[in-house]
Amino acid sequence: MSDLDLLHFEQLKSEVQSQYLADHTPSFDDISKWKGIDIIYFQEDLRKKAKGNISEKSFYTYFKNSPVTKLPRIDMLNILSVYAGYVSWYDFKKNHLFADEILKDYEDLQEEEIKELEKSVENAEIIQHNSEKSEKIQISPQKEEYIPNENSILQKSITDNQTVKSKSANLSTYDESDSKTTLSLVKKYIWLGISAILAVLVGLLGFKDEIFSKKYYYSFIDADRNSKINAELQVQILKDNETPILYVAKPNEPFVYTTKSKTLTMVVSSPYYRTDTIQRNLETAPEAENIELKPNDYAIMLFYYSKSLKDLKKKRISLNYLISDQALIYQVFDNQFYGVETMDKQRYINLVTLPSTSLEKLEVIDTQTDKSGKIVMIKFKIDTDEKNN
Repeated sequence: MSDLDLLHFEQLKSEVQSQYLADHTPSFDDISKWKGIDIIYFQEDLRKKAKGNISEKSFYTYFKNSPVTKLPRIDMLNILSVYAGYVSWYDFKKNHLFADEILKDYEDLQEEEIKELEKSVENAEIIQHNSEKSEKIQISPQKEEYIPNENSILQKSITDNQTVKSKSANLSTYDESDSKTTLSLVKKYIWLGISAILAVLVGLLGFKDEIFSKKYYYSFIDADRNSKINAELQVQILKDNETPILYVAKPNEPFVYTTKSKTLTMVVSSPYYRTDTIQRNLETAPEAENIELKPNDYAIMLFYYSKSLKDLKKKRISLNYLISDQALIYQVFDNQFYGVETMDKQRYINLVTLPSTSLEKLEVIDTQTDKSGKIVMIKFKIDTDEKNN
C-alpha cells in the first residue's frame, strides 16, 4: 500500500459523497458528518446501485475520520468505485492518475481478471448481507478508536493526530441515570396518588355520617287549634331488630332527626295528646314537615281542673262525671325513694279540688279512657311533694 493509494481513496470518498448528494439531501453535505438516519439511507442507496453494502462500523472507520491511515478491503473499494460510476477500484485509479504515477500492480491485468474483480463485488454483497444480520443498526452509532500513524506525511495538523475514543460507556451511564430519574419520578407520583386516596378514604370514614346523613325537621301542631304545641313531646324512633330510641321534642320547637336510612317510623306521645305512630319514606318525604296531633281532651280537662281554684263545686261535679268509679289512679314519686301510690276516685277529686299551692306543680303523666269516654286510668305527679321527700 502506498501513500498514493490513500490519496486515491480520499478522492473516491469525495466522489461517493457527490454521487449521493445528486439524489439525496442529508443533514450535512460533508459525508464525515453523517450519522444515524443519513447512514441508513446511504447504505440503502449503496445496495441499490452497487449491489453491495458496508457496515456501519466500517463507515465510521473510513468515512468519519479523514485522512485515513489504511485502506479498506479490496471488495469494499470495488463496491464504492462501482457506486461512484467506475468498473472497479483499478478503473477508478486509472482515471485519477497523479503525475508520473504508474499502476504497476494492475497494468498487466487481462480482461478475465477484471471480470473476476467484478464477481468479487457480487460476492461482497452476500458477505455484507450476512454481516448485516449480526450487526444491529443504531441511530446513535459508537465511534471506533482510531490511532493514527505518527510517521504519516499526510496529516496536516496536531489535531488530526489526536485519538478519537469510544464514548459508548458514557452514553450507557447517561441512559441509566436518565432511566433511574424517570423511575424515581414515577414512584414519587405513585406514592402521592396512594397518599391522596388514603386521605380521601380516611375523610370518608371519619365524616361518613355527616356526608351521607340528612336532617329532617318535624313541627307538631295541635289539630283542633292549628297552633304549635306548647308542651314537651316524647318521640320514640323504631328500627327493625333494635330497641326504640327515645327523644324529647321541646315546646314550640321542631324536632330535628338526622339519619341516612330510607324509612322512618316514630311514635309521638304526650299526656295531653293522643299517641300517634308516624311512618315516612324518606326518599320522597320533604325535609321539613308539620304533623298534627289530636289533643286528649280528658287529660286537658284534668290539667285545667287541677290548676283552677274557681267554682270548686262545679269542678267536683265535672270530675265525678268524667272519671269512672273503677278508675285506677296513680301518684308517682320521682325521688331517691321512687314509688307509686294508688288512690280511689273520691280521694283524687278531693286532692285536686282543695285549695292548695301544691296543685300548681301537679302534672298529669298519662290517662286512658274506655269506649264510653270515661277515664279509667290517671297517672300524675306533684313536683312539690318530690322535693319535700
